[in-house]
Order: sequence, then C-alpha cells, then structure tokens
Amino acid sequence: MKTLRIVLAQINATVGDLKGNRDKIAARIEEARRIAADIVVFPEMCLTGYPPEDLLLKPDFIDAAHNALLDLAPASYGLTAVVGTVYADEDLHNAAAVLHDGHLAGVYYKHYLPNYGVFDEERYFEAGRQHVIFVRDGTPIGISICEDIWYPDGPPEAQALDGGAELLINISASPYYMGRGQARERMLRTRAADNTAFLAYCNLVGGQDELVFDGHSVICGPQGELIARGRQFAEDMVAADLDMRQVFRWRLYDPRRRKHARADSLTFERVVLSPIQTPTERAPLVAQVAPLCEPVAEVYAALVLGTRDYVLKNGFQKVVLGLSGGVDSSLTAAIAADALGAENVVGVAMPTRYSSSHSLEDAQRLAHNFGFRLLTISIDDTFQSFLDMLAPVFAGLPADVTEENLQPRIRGTLLMALSNKFGWLVLTTGNKSEIGVGYSTLYGDTAGGFAVIKDVPKMLVYELCRYRNQLAGYDIIPQRVLEKVPSAELRPNQKDSDTLPEYAILDPILHAYVEESRGPAEIVAQGYDPATVQRVIQMVDRSEYKRRQSPPGVKITPRAFGKDWRLPITNRYRPGW
Repeated sequence: MKTLRIVLAQINATVGDLKGNRDKIAARIEEARRIAADIVVFPEMCLTGYPPEDLLLKPDFIDAAHNALLDLAPASYGLTAVVGTVYADEDLHNAAAVLHDGHLAGVYYKHYLPNYGVFDEERYFEAGRQHVIFVRDGTPIGISICEDIWYPDGPPEAQALDGGAELLINISASPYYMGRGQARERMLRTRAADNTAFLAYCNLVGGQDELVFDGHSVICGPQGELIARGRQFAEDMVAADLDMRQVFRWRLYDPRRRKHARADSLTFERVVLSPIQTPTERAPLVAQVAPLCEPVAEVYAALVLGTRDYVLKNGFQKVVLGLSGGVDSSLTAAIAADALGAENVVGVAMPTRYSSSHSLEDAQRLAHNFGFRLLTISIDDTFQSFLDMLAPVFAGLPADVTEENLQPRIRGTLLMALSNKFGWLVLTTGNKSEIGVGYSTLYGDTAGGFAVIKDVPKMLVYELCRYRNQLAGYDIIPQRVLEKVPSAELRPNQKDSDTLPEYAILDPILHAYVEESRGPAEIVAQGYDPATVQRVIQMVDRSEYKRRQSPPGVKITPRAFGKDWRLPITNRYRPGW
C-alpha cells in the first residue's frame, strides 16, 4: 500500500461501562469508515476503561469484556480497528485486539508492565512475550501498548529493526501531570526518527477518580516530524494520509537493519490481514495539528475535566461547597462552574463572629460573577451552643485549636446535610500545601466527596485564579481575593503564617520533600532554614492519618498524595540530618 489512511480515536471511556464503551468505539469506527480510513486506532484498555483495578480479579468481568470485544468485531467490516482491552489466555493480559473486516484477527500483549506511582499492572497482568507483525495490504505494522514505547530498546524497536515494521502503532492510557504531554511528544518523535518509521500514538482522554488522561494523540513521520496532533483534554478524531514510500526511501540510508539481519534477530509471527478493497478515489485529508496549552492553562483544563468526569460519571448533577471568600474556595467554585455549568453549583457562606465582612462580600461577588446560587447560613449561634455544652468539661482550660476546629466541623456537618437532602456532591477546597502539612480540620474542611485542588500547591492556586481572570477579560474572581492575607478566620486576626511558613517558602520545601524525595540535608543545601525544613517535614509525616481520610482529587503533579504517596501511618522513622 502506497498511501495508508489512519485515524486515531482518542475517546473518553468509563471504567466498567462495557456496553457504553463498546457503543462509543463502534460509533467512532463508523466515523472512520465514512472518511474511508484504512485503520482506526483506539486507546489502551478503552473497552474496559482504565484503570479497572480489582475489577480484573472478577472472572465475570473478564468474561463480559471478552464478549463485548466479540460483539464489537462485526463493526470493523471494511477496515482495521486496533482496540485496547483485557484478554485471558492462560493468564490475563493488557492487550491490543486487532479487528479486521468484521473478525478478530489477532491480539498483541503488553510487554512492559508499569508498577510504580499510580500503576499496579503487575498485580493483574502477565507480561507479553510474543513478537507479531500485522501486514495490511503489504505494509508491515508493529503494535505496542503505552509503556512498551518508553524504552529505547523496547518492542517498537524490535518491530522496526527485526520485523520490518514501517508503521508503529502505540495505544496508551498515559495519566496527565503538568508538562507530561510535551515530554511525551518529544519522546515519541525521537522513537519515530530512531526507527525510521511512521508512528501513530493514541492516548486516552478523560477523568477516572484522581487520574486525568489528556489525549494529545500524535502521528509522527519517519524523520521525527510531527504530522498530526489531537486536542488536549477533549475527545478527538485525528486523521492523516501516510505515504509509506517515505519509509523505504529513508531506510536506504540506514545500515542498522542490515546489521540486525546478520545478527540473531528475533522471530516474528506475521499475521497477513485479508485484502480490503480501498476506494480508488478519496478526498485528500488535511491533518490537524492542535495547539498546545500553556502550562497554567493546561493545569486548569485538567482540573475542569477531572472534576466534570468525577461528578457526572458517578451519577451526580450538582455540587455544593463552602464559600469563604478566600482564594481556595474561589478557585474551586470557578472550576466547578466551568466543569458543570453555574446552574449546577451551589455555594454556601457560613460566617461566624470571626468572619470578616469583606469575606462575605467577596463570596457574594464571586457567585454573582459566575452566576451560581449562594446560600448564607450563619453558624455563630451553633458555635456558641457547642461552646456552652463543652464549657463544664473545658472549665479552667484556655481556648486553643479545639475551639477553632469546632467551626469547620459545624460547616462540614451542614454541607453534608445539604448533600443528603438534595443529592449534591460536596466539594472540598483544601490545596496541596495545606493538605501536605495537615493544615486542615479532620471531619471539617476535609469532609466531602471530591477534593478539586487537592494536588495544587498554594502559589499555583493564585496563578490559576489570575489565569481564569485573564480568560474572562475581567476580575471574575475578585481582585481582593488575590490580595488579602491568607487566613482561616477561626480566631481574631488569624493568619496562615501564624502556623505555617510563608507559602512562597513552604511550597518549594514540599516540592523537594514530596515530589523529589529529597532528604532534609539536601533541602537545607538549597538555601532553606534548617529549623523550618525540619518543622515542615515533621508536619508532613505526622499528617498521613488525615490524608488517608480525605477524598480523592485531581492529580496534576508528578507525585500526588494518594496512590503516588503511600507513607505508613504508624511510622517511627524520622529523616536524619
């Protein structure tokens, strides 16, 4: 085949929704057929959703996934479809099924199983060992799955150098974090150039619990040139016509294949796909190259997508959150409104005697600007009732954090009452800096179903607010919110810096300790005060019990609290100096 028309269908699959995913895949196959595509490619495990976790330990789920694949096969009449799924063959595999002209033509099993960070694939799968080349109308095609292509000497290299593959297809479910997409694209362009082959990479898109998949599928040429790019954080169909003669021309200059042919080369199973009549004339395609978001815009888009999918995929329509007039709740409300529509967001202001007048004003202005409903429920009388009830027990003891924490716990109770009564999902508003050091109240501001900015450091919270204002063209988040000194307003004249280092100091220390796993001496060597470093590390380590009881939230950094971070709660180790 001189010209091959390929389509990458980056779809938003839902874990466990085998029928819904199957129908979505079938619909995209039909779209590809309408433009006379030869091959349509889908993401890793898109039929089951990714990651299905312990659903994979249920034999009935595996059987249902297999039946869904067989049901899907007839939809491939007239073309070739590469679909990510699970496949049982003596053991369970992460697989790419090749559906061709209405039949299951073959299956590739993932070789490299990631078992770090958010991944637990060795818990479920047997690694693949077979080497297979699929031949479509004379074009040798190598198929791999996600992690397989991250290694320079992984299966794609063997497929190209030993198996003669001229097109490398990689299906993926690569979770997002800030900057991941650009680094991944550079790697893929390098793989294409190193192997002198066309490379088509199809990535999953959408939110799954704390994970977000960013799409950003790409097609690269045999010199590493970018041919097409899918949109970030949105479903897309990415199509291109590939002139396969380019591979032969460029490989004439590459002696590595001749060396491999003389060496002990791998033996490949070759699956020759039956011929399909290609239209003699089809309108030429103009491959799209979707623009990339700037870093802060990228994070904002990830938070919106992750929030929308968590809410809707779990069957909720509306969300409710405490709105204090501070920067964290303001950003959370903005993301919720953009994700779900302002009509599906309810803010609740719950002032006490310590709440400043400007905080309530800023909450009201924010709700007005976005157009969502704001309830105002004073909790001061309830707070006083708690103080009165506890007065005999606390007699003679000075007021301290105990009295402060009564207020967020009352607020948490009210939010959960609204959730129970109206079926609204409660969003918590704590950021990564606060959650990292335990600057939060258990069963208070940690109470809720989803923690939107759980992985967003405090200084980035401000950047995201400024970005949202820039997007609006005016201060949709009131400027005073961004200028006021951070305060929980649980006692007179309280400031966060009474308890914590300034966030401009705290955030880099947390980044070094949590995301880079640096020890205290290394962090001090970066120029930070030893006592401050020690205090921050102690706060992080001692707060694990709180984090274990907090809801999931969108992952946007390389190491988020949750699956990325598994510190034991009972733990006497203290980092040495």
